[in-house]
Amino acid sequence: MSTVTYLGMPPFPQAAEVSTKDERLRGNLRHATHTIRDKRATAVAELADWPELRSAGARIKDHTLRHLDHYLEQLEEAVTAAGGTVHWAADAEEANRIVTRLVRDTGEREVVKVKSMATQEIGLNEALERAGIAACETDLAELIVQLGDDHPSHILVPAIHRNRGEIREIFRTRMGHWGRAAPEGLTDDPADLAEAARLHLREKFLNAKVGVSGANFMVAESGTLVVVESEGNGRMCLSLPETLISVVGIEKIVPTWRDLEVFLQLLPRSSTAERMNPYTSMWTGTTEGDGPRHFHLVLLDNGRTDILADQVGRQTLRCIRCSACLNVCPVYERAGGHAYGSPYPGPIGAILTPQLDSMATGLDASLPYASSLCGACYEVCPVAIDIPEVLVHLRERVVQGGTVTVRGQRTTVKPARGHAAERAAMRAAAWTFDHPGVLRAGERLASRARRMVPHRVPGPGRAWTDTRDLPALPPESFRDWWRRTRGPGRDAAQSRGGADGREGAAG
Repeated sequence: MSTVTYLGMPPFPQAAEVSTKDERLRGNLRHATHTIRDKRATAVAELADWPELRSAGARIKDHTLRHLDHYLEQLEEAVTAAGGTVHWAADAEEANRIVTRLVRDTGEREVVKVKSMATQEIGLNEALERAGIAACETDLAELIVQLGDDHPSHILVPAIHRNRGEIREIFRTRMGHWGRAAPEGLTDDPADLAEAARLHLREKFLNAKVGVSGANFMVAESGTLVVVESEGNGRMCLSLPETLISVVGIEKIVPTWRDLEVFLQLLPRSSTAERMNPYTSMWTGTTEGDGPRHFHLVLLDNGRTDILADQVGRQTLRCIRCSACLNVCPVYERAGGHAYGSPYPGPIGAILTPQLDSMATGLDASLPYASSLCGACYEVCPVAIDIPEVLVHLRERVVQGGTVTVRGQRTTVKPARGHAAERAAMRAAAWTFDHPGVLRAGERLASRARRMVPHRVPGPGRAWTDTRDLPALPPESFRDWWRRTRGPGRDAAQSRGGADGREGAAG
């Protein structure tokens, strides 16, 4: 099963209740997300064909997912022909077992890592640690998170919740435990912090025999893997070690180099607001005298084929991990990434984590509600994932239960606890809408009793009305208004030359 959620994490409402009270966290998030999204908007506006690129990206992803079996087999053949070895991992446990064995076979007890969402998803660092192997993160933000015994809170900038003073203290007190210590007299100046990280990591790069990475894309026709990044640490991890192990979700595949061109335009502008990434590293198998001598590709399922079986939820697999949805989400901006209890925070995490976990925990059942359904996430998504649609779809599963696919088997899941009142309300609403006479009578009764409706709801609904008023009821229903102003009687009056009729006015 998936290990995507952090152990001991409470449901989203409880976690968010704590994080929203942290004024420093909210200040850090507000400044960072507003800065990133403003820059992104400028970068996207430079391309007149951005809507067409977005549509092309969605179409390529949908086509690939429909024929995923074919392209994965093509990729395996191409990687093998180029000198690499392909491993298939059904779940997190199997992937961790494969990687641990491959590292042990080298005789090494330390690996350097490129920032990778897939390895965070499966808990690879923890699995390697249990096997006596140290996994050293080399992305600057991931290094900060690792040294601080922390969890990432953002897909693009995992240490977005930390300020310079906190980072200085982490480097000063923790860097020496992992390797080269921070320089004496370290300040919180960004250049000094970056230099301390560079000196620490350079030592790691030059001694590393094993590198571990993910990949942003895999090209089926050639077996090429692609990593895009901004610091150059990825290039070091991908080229210096003797053995390279890449753990990649099966949905990261694209059919051809021509398809890759579309995503290399979409991703940098949506993530870092750059026209192109400073470092775009590509490798195909192994080459004598150039780069690693041994290359292993671990293709990770871990719930992805179950998501693929869901006609509404499968669009989640289009995601290219740009984080644009996080930067516009009002819920994420206030609650922060840790409240989502997963390596995948924000709107994409609210739909991806529950599906990977098959709604197995209370946290999973709460995440589809971690949204205002404002639609801002859909508007900025470079591959047009309708996140609000998937959220509503998952909320229905939480409340009603139903048939889903779990590890390839059709399974009936029960409704989550705590939603009995919502379930009853939805059933009552469905019955009412199926009986127009009852609906009409209810609307008229509500209109006549509108002065008696309170501004606050007692009982379970109190939490909702603590921060908003109930909408005022109109004096008449829409149906009655339409019948009075547009109904058959109105048309007859107009034809007789009534005060508002066209013929009467013309006469």
